[in-house]
Parts: sequence; C-alpha cells; structure tokens
Amino acid sequence: MKELLEGLAKSLVENSDEVRVTVDEVNEDGITVYHLSVAEDDIGRVIGKQGRIAKAIRVVMRSAASRRNEKVQVEID
Repeated sequence: MKELLEGLAKSLVENSDEVRVTVDEVNEDGITVYHLSVAEDDIGRVIGKQGRIAKAIRVVMRSAASRRNEKVQVEID
C-alpha cells in the first residue's frame, strides 16, 4: 500500500525525490493512516483543482485496501 501511494505521488510531482510516505499504526477503529509529504512547490499538483486529484488518490487507496480487507486514510501534509 505504501508503494502504491509513493508511485501515484511520484508520477504527479516534479521533485520525485521529495516524496515521503509515513505510516501510522492501526488505530482503535482499524484504520491505517498514510501521511504523504511532497515538496512545497508540488503540493498543488497533488491536491489539484478543488481537491480532485487528492480525492482520486484517496479513492484508489481505499479501493486497493478494500481488496485486502483493510481500512486506510490518506493525509496530505
């Protein structure tokens, strides 16, 4: 899952070396939180107009997680 998020983000940004994904432990609700950090110049590319790209990233991650019977949440830092 972490590799999927990194791959999605690296394909969107110019500074792919700046992409960082950290994973929190599963919380009491059974949700794993993924934190995506990118370069300050690339944050707009990851969020997109009106948050459409960010929403799409979250949909892809939730879909992949549901195939593995997991719950995920993506935070863009």
